Amino acid sequence: MNLVLLNDVSPLSPSLTIKEAQLLCSESTFTHFPVVEENRYLGCIALYDIADSDSEKLVGDLKYEFENFCVTEGTNSLGFLEVISKCQTNIMPVLSQEEKKYIGYVELQDVLDIFGDMPFLSEHGNLIVVSKGISDQSFSEICQIVESNNVKVLSCYISKIENDMVETTLKIGDGDFNAVIQTFRRYGYTIMSDHYDDVFLNTLKERSRYFDKYLNM
Repeated sequence: MNLVLLNDVSPLSPSLTIKEAQLLCSESTFTHFPVVEENRYLGCIALYDIADSDSEKLVGDLKYEFENFCVTEGTNSLGFLEVISKCQTNIMPVLSQEEKKYIGYVELQDVLDIFGDMPFLSEHGNLIVVSKGISDQSFSEICQIVESNNVKVLSCYISKIENDMVETTLKIGDGDFNAVIQTFRRYGYTIMSDHYDDVFLNTLKERSRYFDKYLNM
């Protein structure tokens, strides 16, 4: 799964004035711009730092505002997404593998388009979120629970870790969805997502309504 390396927008030079940089960036939708000197990557500067700075200064004068995020060529889309999600940016500079020289950039939208074409997003399926203690969480067990009900697992990933509890999000194929939910409960998982056809939960709600009605008589 190869990402598209782009070079149609030139990086900023540290010798540019802020006024020149503002003109170059005025029509851009990027949140950041790479700063490069003789192919040496110096960091990224946020668009708001350029917009709010004295126009007579040089880009290099803002070196303490540079953010040093980047990936090397050959990084796959998942690794790219992991880095870019931590940096709150929509552009990622790419450096050469060995010499670590600036060779271009990748846009966030290109990565999202790649993920959008993957079967676990494009294929029809049902989403379910389950939770269990971090020491008991097991992908093999989760998949076995789903497949024991003759349902296919389309994707499975950890979506949250908090207070020694792990939430796992699954996308599963068509089948007896309620049976899958009840099997998870028998194995000690908590169902975090709401499901219209959750028989167990619907029964509890119905009994709760009867109980409330009884108390209010």
